[in-house]
Amino acid sequence: MVDIAVNEDAPSGTGGTHDSESVSEPASGPEAGASDVIEPAPKVRLGPGEQKDDAQLARELMVLLFAATEPLTQARLVELLERPAPPRVAAVLEALRAELEAGEQPLVLRKVAGAWRLLTDPEFSHVVNRLRAEPKPERISAAALETLAIIAYRQPVSKAEIEAIRGVQAGPVLRSLVDRGLVRITGRAELPGAPLLYGTTREFLERFGLAALKDLPRDGELNED
Repeated sequence: MVDIAVNEDAPSGTGGTHDSESVSEPASGPEAGASDVIEPAPKVRLGPGEQKDDAQLARELMVLLFAATEPLTQARLVELLERPAPPRVAAVLEALRAELEAGEQPLVLRKVAGAWRLLTDPEFSHVVNRLRAEPKPERISAAALETLAIIAYRQPVSKAEIEAIRGVQAGPVLRSLVDRGLVRITGRAELPGAPLLYGTTREFLERFGLAALKDLPRDGELNED
């Protein structure tokens, strides 16, 4: 299943060309509407892709997302499409996502860890699993999952803090999570001995289907039946 993320504030593309030679990505985030001065986004010099109509951009987007072995950010897609205006790419992504959701194709466009992927519809996961008899999905032990949850919610966090919460040694489990690419060393604490601090990785977001850490379930959601 594949999901496409688009800036909903961006104007829809019309398929025509633009007279300006460069454009800026629209401001986003909680500060975008504030009265504080916001540093403008870096300008993107338009290229041959700006001469393509929206239908052509949509076809090329599908090809790129289908062929990619990893999620593609909007900025990367702009470059691969030969630099059309970023707002046009955002609008075409949104239109493509809506088209896939409304259509009968078993595909979806999703934003994972800040980038876009074309995925099979989860409704057909049982069909895809027929291709995956071997190897079996990697399992995460209860101890590793508990440690990973502590890191995800409290990062950056030290080994001593993890052990204080779990009440057991965390060294072997931490090494296992680092080896799997789910956890990384983010720095050192300003404490005696300068202990290492741990945080989650982009791989963690991808494996758990999260666009960002803010999408982790909160206490109220975890208590829901």
